[in-house]
Amino acid sequence: MTALAGETPGQMLRRRLRSPAAWRETVDLFAILTAASLPWSTSLAGIFNALMLLCMVPYLDVRAFLQSLKRPICVAPIALVLLALVGTLWSDAAWGARFYAVNPTVKLLVLPVLLYHFERSPRGWWVFVAFLVSCALLSVMSWLVAFYPNLALKTDPAERGIFVKNYIDQSQEFALCAVALAYPIVMLLREKRYWFAALLTALALSFFVNMAFVVVSRTALVTIPIMFGVFALLHLRWRSIAIVAAALLAGAFLAWQVSPHLRHTAERFTDDYTRYMERGEPTSLGLRLEFWRKSLGFFAEAPIAGHGTGSTRGLFERVATPGSQHKASAEVIGNPHNQTLNVAVQWGLIGVAVLYTIWILHLLLFRGDGLANWIGFLVVVQNVFTSLFNSHLFDFHEGWMYVIGVGVAGGMVIRAQQAEAKMREAGS
Repeated sequence: MTALAGETPGQMLRRRLRSPAAWRETVDLFAILTAASLPWSTSLAGIFNALMLLCMVPYLDVRAFLQSLKRPICVAPIALVLLALVGTLWSDAAWGARFYAVNPTVKLLVLPVLLYHFERSPRGWWVFVAFLVSCALLSVMSWLVAFYPNLALKTDPAERGIFVKNYIDQSQEFALCAVALAYPIVMLLREKRYWFAALLTALALSFFVNMAFVVVSRTALVTIPIMFGVFALLHLRWRSIAIVAAALLAGAFLAWQVSPHLRHTAERFTDDYTRYMERGEPTSLGLRLEFWRKSLGFFAEAPIAGHGTGSTRGLFERVATPGSQHKASAEVIGNPHNQTLNVAVQWGLIGVAVLYTIWILHLLLFRGDGLANWIGFLVVVQNVFTSLFNSHLFDFHEGWMYVIGVGVAGGMVIRAQQAEAKMREAGS
């Protein structure tokens, strides 16, 4: 908004405070800052998100917003939050533990808000560009920390190349950015815009090179091929699929040969499994198998409505065997490291039905063509498959990646659909 002639700063400020357009711009700004800060700081991301929600209040069309909440894509995440609240009533955990377990679901309430806002805002792309640029800068910092560990804010010497947070979060970010860039690269090549395509290709490769030679999570190693497979099936012809598959296999083979770090990460799968099975050692893979086995037992005890919100840790304490030679069986945890089991233990088949409804409805939202559809679809696919090994919808970092990705992309898709519908009406 431009200043009017002869207007004082105070008058301009008061005019902006009364302007819905100015408040929408402010919400866009805080949404961009939330996405940009997420790879670096959970505190900053939380602050900017709170400010974004606060700035929506002055211009919110309450009737339109409440109407938007009736859409299934909004009803499903709200239903999971309500189920978590209601689930506190039949849980045996302490009330503090019950409400603490509700907290991971609350972020889902922001998803309908983002859908509503970016259905009306034209600046959704800025959010994704901010996240991409932020991750690119984090990748540079990761290389610096790999060579100069004293620069890291992290104190864990085992997490090489991690400036902030942890290698799982960083791998999720880099994998999402790298695979998401596949769509614009292919579109640019089809339009013969080779220089821009080469720039984005170099950026995507920089993420993969970092994961190959600095640090990568095993979850990312498993899910990246799945994400590329989804892209190929949706957007490539069979001949192109064969060429890309050959190129990826050649790249993977080369990376395997020249990267001891990548070989060590992959070989830990079999090593962890062997140590767990033969000696009961609490390896990363072994603990997951232990958590999943016990969680299936808890689910079988209360299959319909589960044991209630916050009950997981108490259940693991009940079956723990301290002093046993099988050390993995003595571990107690409040998160079974699988999203489906996390929900099933607490809220049974009812919760699992709501969880899968969320994923399915959001996948269907992004079934069209276009970059916004691809980004939203990829965010859901990544969350679904990484949630086989973690509770990523409830984890802070990956959960917010889901909420922001689906909320912003979903709003953009709905906005485009409405514009297309208006054009058809005008032309008829």
